[in-house]
Amino acid sequence: MAIVDPGIWQRIIEHVISHGGNIIRPWFAQLIPIAMEHGLLEIRAPGVEQQHYLQQHAMRLFTEAAQTATGRLVGVCFLAAEPDATAIATAEVSPVTTLSDAAPINADYTFESFVAGPCSRLAHAACLAVSESPGQAYNPLFIHGDVGLGKTHLLHAICHGITKRNAGMRYCMHSCETFVNHFIEAVKEGKLHDFRYRYRQVDVLVIDDVQFLAGREQTQEEFFHTFNALHQTQKQIILSSDRSPTEISGLENRLVSRFNWGLVARVDKPCYETRVAIVHMKSQMRSLPLPDDVICLIAGTIDSNSRELEGAIAKIAMLASVYDRAINLDLAREALGTEAPQSQQEITVDRILEAVTSRFGVRLADLQSKKRSKSIAYPRQVCMHLARSLTRHSLEEIGGYFGGRDHTTVLHANRRIQKLRDTDGEVNAMLENLTRELHRKG
Repeated sequence: MAIVDPGIWQRIIEHVISHGGNIIRPWFAQLIPIAMEHGLLEIRAPGVEQQHYLQQHAMRLFTEAAQTATGRLVGVCFLAAEPDATAIATAEVSPVTTLSDAAPINADYTFESFVAGPCSRLAHAACLAVSESPGQAYNPLFIHGDVGLGKTHLLHAICHGITKRNAGMRYCMHSCETFVNHFIEAVKEGKLHDFRYRYRQVDVLVIDDVQFLAGREQTQEEFFHTFNALHQTQKQIILSSDRSPTEISGLENRLVSRFNWGLVARVDKPCYETRVAIVHMKSQMRSLPLPDDVICLIAGTIDSNSRELEGAIAKIAMLASVYDRAINLDLAREALGTEAPQSQQEITVDRILEAVTSRFGVRLADLQSKKRSKSIAYPRQVCMHLARSLTRHSLEEIGGYFGGRDHTTVLHANRRIQKLRDTDGEVNAMLENLTRELHRKG
């Protein structure tokens, strides 16, 4: 058995990191090259589930990477690591509760691991209320938003909450595609009665990506009656989509009307502060401590969705693992394909004033005035703190920019903002963002 040359494996990983995009997962760092002979590269995955993922989603990526790294026509084969004997024994003796026709719930997708920012606060609160009182709070609950923003996470979190609080409650969670396939199979095999029993005898019905009902008249007819049967008996219905009900073309008006009966909540793209919190949470869940500057780099570079943020963390973890390097800002820039700032102009107090007035929507004249209202005093103190941190000016010189205030005022402002920065994550993220903006403009 021919051992894989470490240099070749490193080049393969480099290609995967640069071309993998959303395909990359954090556990890619645990992949092990087993052998390469007779034109076949064997790669061992951490488990069977990961092996299936690689075969379905990453086969072409790794094949291209292997061929690029070797310059030869190479195939790729994924193997699963042997399960741990202790884990098998534990699984054999541990009772597993299986609810009605339930799809597997992702253990990581809980309310505790969901970072709710201004973009998703309503959807998060509604899902939490439904998990506590199914059929009573919002029925139906319709969550919509672009891909990778956490809709599926929230659906799984609801199921986790329901199973914890109501052990005997039956739920059914499927993608809309699965619902459609089940209906087609039932029609072909003459088992519509079984199909209807499966979906109408549950306490909670969860359907992900319901927009796939569009244009399917027979399936919509069946879903309409299923919806009515559940709603009339106060059973909870939870739906998700990439669009609001009224924006799904090809959906019957009577379904659009029913989807709007309860609460329709939108999930938007996370803001910078929320992205910082998401990266911090994701890295903690993966037991991968990231320095604060790396977290800010990821959150500032990736502004699309949570899935992209997780992919960025995975790239950094892979690069650190393959090259046996500590995770720092240089490695993160290398993994994300961003360049370090070349030459920066000196940051001035005038530029700080410009950035802060823009951020807080205040006038420069107000910051330099004697006004002491909170809406003015707080951004003024932020200016003083940044000036103290990012410029070489003395306390007296900084005070001169703010209406001739003395050095004790500047010192007090600096200490107050630093204390907030140490205890309040949102304040720290805001200051990091302003600092990065000032450096970027330089």
